[in-house]
Amino acid sequence: MNTALLRRCLREPRIRVGLVLTGLVLLVTFAGPFLAPHGHDDIVGAPYAAPSSTALLGTDYLGEDVLSRVLAGGRSIVWIAFAGTLAGVAVGAAIGMTAAYSGGVLDEILMRAMDVLRAFPPLVLILLLVAMARASTALLPLIVAVAWVPQVARVAYGASREVVSSEFVESAETLGAPRLRIVRREILPNVMTPLMVEFGLRLTWSIGIVTAMSFLGVGLQPPAADWGLMIKENYQGLALQPWGVVLPVLCIAVFTFGTNLITEGFSWTVARVSSREISSQAVSPQAVSSEAVKA
Repeated sequence: MNTALLRRCLREPRIRVGLVLTGLVLLVTFAGPFLAPHGHDDIVGAPYAAPSSTALLGTDYLGEDVLSRVLAGGRSIVWIAFAGTLAGVAVGAAIGMTAAYSGGVLDEILMRAMDVLRAFPPLVLILLLVAMARASTALLPLIVAVAWVPQVARVAYGASREVVSSEFVESAETLGAPRLRIVRREILPNVMTPLMVEFGLRLTWSIGIVTAMSFLGVGLQPPAADWGLMIKENYQGLALQPWGVVLPVLCIAVFTFGTNLITEGFSWTVARVSSREISSQAVSPQAVSSEAVKA
């Protein structure tokens, strides 16, 4: 991303609001465990107890401090969603660019395999992989990544097809540059913008999917502190003590909304910059007619 585009992005209101919201959640995520008044699995009162001086937001279904578990419960969602999205975008982009540049049989094999994986809804594919692998926490990001690889590969393939026939790629081939170097230095920089937009979109979806995994019981397991797990554990006592559900839902919603605003603002900014560049390169009819008169 060039400096001018970065400055335009930072002037976009959506991106500013998204950065603030996302930054607040990340601040809670990384500083929260050090600010928690109790350990995330300490019993501090009766189950579903009302807010008190001991537990400022009450207790959950076991009598654990809701505030402490919320402050400690964001790291898992952030690192699993971010690591899984990053890996999925990286692998998907590599497959899409390789298929677009290689063409022929390799193109057909790679993209047909991606089409088969795309036939499965992401959440269904993740549940299938978890059931097959009996995944531990360390493998959860890889499972999330697998769900996004075919989606990103299709986007990277479409963007790369417009680049592989460009003159600078043909010049690099004429000079005898290795194929891997051409993909890395000639094709990748020219498809980076759609890949960044795709990363933002997939990150937003990953947050929801990681939360759904914990809620369905295939993600993190008790006594781990996790926002999705807190919703699953405490929803039956929502009428007695709502904070055990409301607060993690709010954290997840703010995080998702913030990343979505950043992605939307970035895509709008790139679209406006591209349209202005096209307009500036176009020759107006008045200019053409004046040049014809002079001739």
